[in-house]
Amino acid sequence: MQNPIEPSEPIRAHVFVSGRVQGVGYRYSTMDEASRLGVNGWVRNVPDGRVEAVFEGSKKVVEEMIGWCQKGSRGALVKEMAVEYEQPKGLRGFKIER
Repeated sequence: MQNPIEPSEPIRAHVFVSGRVQGVGYRYSTMDEASRLGVNGWVRNVPDGRVEAVFEGSKKVVEEMIGWCQKGSRGALVKEMAVEYEQPKGLRGFKIER
C-alpha cells in the first residue's frame, strides 16, 4: 500500500538566462507562464543582456517553469541558463521587476 500523497515543500530557484532574451517579450511570456502554473516570484532584465528570475512553488511547478525558460518566448534564442536553488522566502504572486 502506498503512502498518501503529501503536499510538497516549496522550493526556490534563482535563474539567469542568456542569449537573445531581451526585446523579444521574454519577461511578459515568463509572467504569463508563471501565472498559468501558479508559480510565485519575479523576472527582470539584467544590464548585461541576461534575464534574471526567481521562482517559488512546489518542486513540480518550479521544475516545469525552469523547463519553459530553456525554450522561452517566441523570438527568444536561449543559449545558456544557470539555476541555483535557495531557501524559499514565501513570495506571493508573480511580477516583472524594473
